[in-house]
Amino acid sequence: MKLPLIALFVIIGSQAWSQQPPPPPPQDGPRPLSGSPGSGIKSESLFPPELVMRNQKAIDLTLDQQAAIRAEMVKTLPRFTDLQWQLSSEEETLDAFLKLSRPDEKNVLLQLDKVLAIENEMKHLQLGMMLKMKLILSPDQQNRLRELRKQGQRQGMPPPPPRPEDQ
Repeated sequence: MKLPLIALFVIIGSQAWSQQPPPPPPQDGPRPLSGSPGSGIKSESLFPPELVMRNQKAIDLTLDQQAAIRAEMVKTLPRFTDLQWQLSSEEETLDAFLKLSRPDEKNVLLQLDKVLAIENEMKHLQLGMMLKMKLILSPDQQNRLRELRKQGQRQGMPPPPPRPEDQ
């Protein structure tokens, strides 16, 4: 049970709210539409699952809190995984449309709407899960996680990328 739980935290956490900047675009083409920075959500207010998992003892996470967070993550993972598959497929379709020498504007924009709808649902799911996690944590635990995140940044972990609205 421990390995699937770790995989769950890594998958959702790395997709959703990682503190790493987005990967550079591939050299052979433009950056994909998904995962773009600047979603408008301030990640400093929420805690990525991997941060909570890495610091369970440091924040004195109770067994009940651990169980509640695990249950939320287990509930979220199947839908998130399904959305990742859908997004990948729809982005491939959009990319194929854009590679045409004369793409049909209506088809491209309809396909873009599909991609954006999936991205929106993913962000909604991610925010909802992290909000539920935050509500499980006490204010003291939240403050401790903020401190630990700052300490990690001072110890060589890169800070979160700046958001366009913050500049």
